[in-house]
Amino acid sequence: DINKVLKYFSYEHFYVIYCKFWELDKDHDFFISKDELAGYSGYAMSEPILARVFEQAPRKFSSGQADRMGYEDFVWFILCEEDKTSEPALEYWFKCVDLDGDGVITPREMWFFYEEQLKRLESLNQEAVHFPDLLCQLHDMLLPAVEGSYTLRDLKRTRLQSGLLFNALFNLHKFLAFENRDPFASRAEANDSAGLSDWDKFARQEYFRLASEDEGEPGEVQMEADEQGPWHDDAPMLDMRVGVQ
Repeated sequence: DINKVLKYFSYEHFYVIYCKFWELDKDHDFFISKDELAGYSGYAMSEPILARVFEQAPRKFSSGQADRMGYEDFVWFILCEEDKTSEPALEYWFKCVDLDGDGVITPREMWFFYEEQLKRLESLNQEAVHFPDLLCQLHDMLLPAVEGSYTLRDLKRTRLQSGLLFNALFNLHKFLAFENRDPFASRAEANDSAGLSDWDKFARQEYFRLASEDEGEPGEVQMEADEQGPWHDDAPMLDMRVGVQ
């Protein structure tokens, strides 16, 4: 069963990525705008980080368009967003947050992103984590070589925890999940998913969610003729049936 071999992309992984892309691509032109990407994961990500992605700070878009992300670009985005323990993901988000490109993330740059995050927390009547407290918490977890400043080497050295820095700065849902976590439940979950990367866990959960939504309906994704976008008559057909191996 190729879905159980985690060294390679499985059908489940492809299915999850393609469905996520299709859900965000509202006009089905096979490109995603910044406004469309803002809807990712229930509007979890802040405006400043989305702006940096569309400034192509982490990598140049393969779409050839400055204001729209193509499918390949989205694959990079979702893999980096859902598994911040991987080295490519750390490099991707580091380039976004390192505003001046000097190879060091400073408190000034962190505040540029966290200011928006703080406003969002307050708008939801959530208990705000004040910026000095956040800096202390991150320092204690990541132990950078120079207090208050983070290099890519620092983050790669503690890569299993480094994703928290980025989640705290620009992903509201993941930051709140961390702040409100149950240590006992977290330990049990870690035991249940031992050997799985964050991406593997995300893809498995999303695949089962998508499969359950399709239960009782035709298994093949139906697209109206007038909104098939690039899937025209001479385009290669994709077998989108859940569970095909």
